[in-house]
Amino acid sequence: MNQDDQADISASTLYIVPTPIGNLGDITQRALAVLNSVDLIAAEDTRHTGLLLQHFAISAKMFPLHDHNEQQKAEHLLAKLQEGQTIALVSDAGTPLINDPGYHLVRRCREAGIRVVPLPGACAAITALCAAGLPSDRFCYEGFLPAKTKSRKDTLLALIEEPRTLIFYESTHRLIDSLQDMVEVWGPQRYVVLARELTKTWENIHGAPVGELLAWVQEVETRRRGEMVLIVEGHKVDVEALPAEALRTLALLQKELPLKKAAALAAEIHGVKKNALYKYALDEQEGDK
Repeated sequence: MNQDDQADISASTLYIVPTPIGNLGDITQRALAVLNSVDLIAAEDTRHTGLLLQHFAISAKMFPLHDHNEQQKAEHLLAKLQEGQTIALVSDAGTPLINDPGYHLVRRCREAGIRVVPLPGACAAITALCAAGLPSDRFCYEGFLPAKTKSRKDTLLALIEEPRTLIFYESTHRLIDSLQDMVEVWGPQRYVVLARELTKTWENIHGAPVGELLAWVQEVETRRRGEMVLIVEGHKVDVEALPAEALRTLALLQKELPLKKAAALAAEIHGVKKNALYKYALDEQEGDK
């Protein structure tokens, strides 16, 4: 390791270090420097991370930190940080804590006054969103849908009127079930983008109304293989279904009140859904820009 590979790191600091989601060339120079310099690397899977470190000729001591041991081992790592050691937290791929372990450790560090330094880097959710062609000014990350059918449908039902673009991770063996439930709960026309194997050799990004996307996935078995992200169009308000009187009331109230309060009052006066009025007003504001 030469001097240029070392980072300017501080004692008693936890570094959150993103790793590539596929293409190893996506790791940052700063991430490599930190991994080269810390006293310990807390890894979701030490075997997986070991291969990454070997590729970049990094020799570092590792410590396993995963979903099953994080709450118990967080105190052990906190003690090391309090002694002055430096630790890098990594997951198997992408940015730690985004559907990966690390929350308990970071919270304990912050509670104890230990400095936490996050590095920017790869994240499958954001990478997919950038290429989806759906609104990205407001979005909602939902992680994995529940494994059981009833819970999954309940979750989708709760999101049926969510106006923001939705981001889900999905597994190979549950993709078809999730798409079928989306069709059943949301209808076949909700637009969904399937981003698969991002940054890898067989990267594929395909969007269609969810009914058509389901059929497309079922046609070829390889289309449901690999790491997957689903980007879902937010609920669109049917402006024609909103009473003109409610829209006029909303416009008048907006002159005197914050948007959320105006939408709630107008909805109560006219017996319509406040979320629909709120979304209508937001769209109007965007159109005026």
